[in-house]
Formats: sequence, structure tokens, C-alpha cells
Amino acid sequence: MIASVQSSDPLQKYTISAPGINATFIPYGARLTNLYVNDKNAEPQDVVLGFDDPADYLRNDQTVHNYFGPIVGRYANRIKNGTFTVQGVTSHIPQNENGGRDTLHGGKIGYDQRNWTLVSANSTSITFSLLDLGFEGFPGNVITYATYTVSSGPSWTSRLVSLPLDEPTPIMLANHVYWNLGAFVDAAGSTVLNNTLHMPYAARYVEINNIEVPTGAIGTVKGNFLDFTSPKQIGRDIESAIDNCGYNCTGYDNAFILDRPRYSGPESTDISMLTLSSNSTGIQMDIYTNQQSLQIYTCDNTNGTIPVKQSQQHNGGTKYVEKYGCIVIETQQWIDGVNHPEWGQDQYQIYTVDSEPAVVFARYDFGIVGEC
Repeated sequence: MIASVQSSDPLQKYTISAPGINATFIPYGARLTNLYVNDKNAEPQDVVLGFDDPADYLRNDQTVHNYFGPIVGRYANRIKNGTFTVQGVTSHIPQNENGGRDTLHGGKIGYDQRNWTLVSANSTSITFSLLDLGFEGFPGNVITYATYTVSSGPSWTSRLVSLPLDEPTPIMLANHVYWNLGAFVDAAGSTVLNNTLHMPYAARYVEINNIEVPTGAIGTVKGNFLDFTSPKQIGRDIESAIDNCGYNCTGYDNAFILDRPRYSGPESTDISMLTLSSNSTGIQMDIYTNQQSLQIYTCDNTNGTIPVKQSQQHNGGTKYVEKYGCIVIETQQWIDGVNHPEWGQDQYQIYTVDSEPAVVFARYDFGIVGEC
């Protein structure tokens, strides 16, 4: 057993492992800090960004607040004007982005800055819980369990289960992991521009304004820089993505809609929704999820001030994360769907005491390009 008694230290590291994979977490934000898988040379590589010293997560949250590796919620992504109405009751959530014009990732102190409780842990799995007592003005109380498991394959599975305890409320959680499958092993691996991204079922996306809040329109990716329905290097069209990630920003920060094929269900986890690979390491990752959207952010705003972890420094190579040095992939429902009933997202975003729980399932399968 890793933990037989409750630890009171939110920065205590816990590592779980299985053949070909090991992952480390801290209770602060129920956060993933390290994830090692083998590269094409059978060498273990840490493929997620973060900090060597867990205390740096707190320091980062109090300054630039990058959301390295935690669960974000109670409502991930953006809420227009920080306001929504559920069953006739209007709620106002702190507007913590764009000069107070929207709410990002649950408000000023979201789930990412909460000290989660360690519930259970063994060599391959760990569970945290969080009792949300109406944090940030969200209606009602919610309890969430986050269970992380590693298995041979190798795979990492994340299961987030949330239960409203009294009032109707929107719930939309997501893991906010910064990936670099190149693991900074060489110059090409220091960014994700040479990574190949494939989202075969992402033919539509949610259109946004210049502060990245949905306009209500749904666009199609065919024939433009957002089209990853066939495998494509991330950097191929990125220079065409002008003002795509906010005003005066070039890159990707988009909510892609997942339209599964007719032989699959709207929440089925039977087929991969995303494949990402790096030539530098040969590592490939496939994501299976029950969610209906993927938010893709290509670290358009990193600027060489965030240090690379010691585990990712190779032979005097990159020591700081540069622009496009990583990619965030959030498995979630449609951004700001709580304010767009015309999208039909209520059944996936609004929960009550007598509804099914809110469940976010995501499995990340790893392998070597050409061998998967």
C-alpha cells in the first residue's frame, strides 16, 4: 500500500506504476506532476510539464497561474460574463479573465487550488475526493471523486465522478495536463510543432470571439487550419491561425466537437478520439473518452520563463519552455454550453440530486509509432 493513513500534506507526492508506465500525483489540485513512459529506445521519458518542487505549483498559481496538471472545475473552460441560469435561478461566478468579462476554470479559486483528500491508494491506483461547499458561488454542494489508475499497455486512466448533494448545478470537470511527447530530448522535441495530431471525428468546432468566449455559432474545419481529421503536423498550418487563440494571438486554443460515427454512441469510449505522436521519441498517445469535446491549446503564450523539469533536461538542451513547447488536451463537454440551451448540452452539463452523476472518463494509451 502507498497510503494506509490520511496525509495532511497537500504537496506530498504519491507514485503509482505498472509495466512501462509510472505516474506521480499530489493532493493539491489532485494534480499529475510526472508521467513516465518508454520511448523508441526503451528509455523512460517524462511527457508532462510541471515543477520539480511541489511548492512551485502554489507559487505559479499565485502569479501567472498556468494550471499545470490539476483538475479544473466546478466548470472547466469559460463561462460568458461569469453568469448562468439553471432552473430559473441565476448564479454569478467571479470573473477571473479578460478584465472581468468571463470566468475561466471555475473562478478565482477553482478545484485546481483546493487541497483534495487522499481516500485510497495502492501500487497502481489512487483516489482523491473534494467536497465543494458552493465554492465560488456555484449553486449547491457537490462531492467529487478522482481515481487515477495505471496499467500495462501501458495506459493511464482518469475517472472523475461528481455528485450534487442538494441543488441543481452545472458540472463540467477536466484534467488540465500539459503534454510534450517529445520530452525535450532534442531541438525538435522542444516544441510540439513537429508532433502529428489526428482527430478523425472532430469535423466541427465552437466558434469564439476575440476573448475566446463562444459566439453561439458552430463552424466546420474542412479545408482550413483547424482540420485535423487526417493526420497532420501541428506546425503545418499554425501560422495561419491568426487571432484564433484570442486577440493578437497565433496558435490553437479551440473546442473541437466530437461527432462519433453512427456505429458508436455519443458517449462511447470504444474508439480513439485523438492520436498524438512525436518523431523525436517515437511516443504515441491515443485518447479514449466519454466526453463530446476536446479543448486543444498549443501553449501559444509560453515565453521561455517556465523551467523544464530536471527529468526533461537532456545533455545541456532546452531549460525553459518556449512558445508552442507543449499542448493541453482537455476532455470535456462543449465550452459555455450552460449558456447555450440551443446546443442540447443540458443533459451533459446540468445535474441534480436525482440525476445520474457527472462522469468524466479518459484513458490515455501509450505506444511507439508504427507499433501501436
